[in-house]
Amino acid sequence: MTQETHEEPYRRGMVVVAHPDDAEFGCSGTVAKWCREGMEVVYVIVTDGSKGTSDREITPKELSEMRRREQVAAGKVLGLKDVVFLGHPDAYLQPTLEVRRDIAREIRRYRPDILITLSPMRNLNINGYLGHPDHLAVGEATLSAVYPAARDHLTFPELLKEGLEPHKVREVLIQGHESPDKWIDVTGTIEIAIQALKTHTSQVEGREIEERMRQWRREAGKDHGMEYAEAFKQFILRQ
Repeated sequence: MTQETHEEPYRRGMVVVAHPDDAEFGCSGTVAKWCREGMEVVYVIVTDGSKGTSDREITPKELSEMRRREQVAAGKVLGLKDVVFLGHPDAYLQPTLEVRRDIAREIRRYRPDILITLSPMRNLNINGYLGHPDHLAVGEATLSAVYPAARDHLTFPELLKEGLEPHKVREVLIQGHESPDKWIDVTGTIEIAIQALKTHTSQVEGREIEERMRQWRREAGKDHGMEYAEAFKQFILRQ
């Protein structure tokens, strides 16, 4: 995948989100497209996903294990290289130095050229959805991990002791930003995206999720000559 602003093609991608299913809801069409083009893509799931249910019979441990299995299954549908689970407690996440370091560790380990993460800003333009605080925390921690933590060798020197050299991410895409400026055509991968989301049965079973997925992506693409698209805020990073 050749970018207009870079001579070298992107070979590695990363998606950093708070919960299992966050990526499937927001960027799975793009991820499927990258994998189809031969990129190695890694998911980093920051929380343990142990709180997102209305089922009073299931324990947090059981839910966490179930959602982990669902995310691994989604990764197989998409063709991911790996899925990393950092295991921070769901619903309690803060953009701490520990979380920043843990994300920076995975950036240095997998060395992505391009990275997708969540917006660190609450979007109050979506009626009926206030935004999850874990999403905001992941967005802030990930952007801080990209710059400067993963890039600078003097930040978190313990990572150097682990054999993880600094790494510069070339491009960041923000999922769920209220002012997107980059649209990726996912018309050819919308079916894969829907299939991947359906693996998260603990979250989507009984919901009319397929048509909603199509509607969201149809809405994103309608003014950009695309049948289905995913929208992002784009940042090209200075090297």
